[in-house]
Amino acid sequence: MKMTVTDKTWGRWRFSRLIFGALMFMAVILVSVWFRISITNIDYRIAEEMHLRDRLLEENRRLKIEIATLKSPGRIESIARNTLGMDYPERDQVIFLK
Repeated sequence: MKMTVTDKTWGRWRFSRLIFGALMFMAVILVSVWFRISITNIDYRIAEEMHLRDRLLEENRRLKIEIATLKSPGRIESIARNTLGMDYPERDQVIFLK
């Protein structure tokens, strides 16, 4: 049996479709792998940002405690008396304004 032009064209057409299908399948696989890698990278970045957020919240808590300690009236009075040599004014040193 002799192959005709139509048989050769049909064979090439089937082979071209097979190649096209294989390329499309590979493209879909590559895109899905790319999406998975992107999602994994985003997950890592989210974890890093959450860790940073936790560290900043802890630092914020420590700083609030430090502010409260530095603002305490007892500490301020102690610095005024001991370091600056201040004392409560005598009665004749007070001037009342009306």
